[in-house]
Amino acid sequence: MEYGRLDLLKRMADGIAAQFGEKCEVALHDLGGRQMEHSILYIVNGHVTGRKVGDGAREKELENYLRHGDTCRDKHCYLEHTADGRILKCTSLYIRSGRGKVMAVFTISYDLSSLMMAQQAIGDLLETRDSSAGEPVRIEKVLQELIEQSVTLVGKPVALMNKADKIRAIRYLDQAGAFLVTRSGEKVCQYFGISKYTLYAYLDAERGGEKK
Repeated sequence: MEYGRLDLLKRMADGIAAQFGEKCEVALHDLGGRQMEHSILYIVNGHVTGRKVGDGAREKELENYLRHGDTCRDKHCYLEHTADGRILKCTSLYIRSGRGKVMAVFTISYDLSSLMMAQQAIGDLLETRDSSAGEPVRIEKVLQELIEQSVTLVGKPVALMNKADKIRAIRYLDQAGAFLVTRSGEKVCQYFGISKYTLYAYLDAERGGEKK
């Protein structure tokens, strides 16, 4: 990547991170001169995901590129979660050469966890709009997407799930921070057709007897 473009992207990363604070990670991944597992060329606020220069991209950051190659499109406001259960709102912007070849991906990852815990007070600040899809992103949507991801993980519809399947799905939701959302337990119970007592029993089973 030529120096002028690299310098501009680094300054953009610094500016975005400065604008949105320490919960906003911005990273530049080189898809040309580096191996995928060592793609990070520049990163600001790497503590958000625990990454540094020389580390690799997450799967969702590259999924469009890996699937579509140089015809991939930017992806805005998708959800990720960290290994310790924090929820991130992310954007991946693909940087192309003059011939249209993807050279790099510019990623923005914002940690929503604190905002989610304070959603009643600052709910309006959590709403945004994806310019590519025209859809607002709200906490209800975050929870719904996590539930759908848990069903995908199990690999069968709720109607066919047994107790072990439901415990596995709820383990995923717990680790992803779904129960930080106000009244999330009610929606999870309704979706999986279980009582609150059963939900707490499943959580206790997952947490080794630790009460929620």
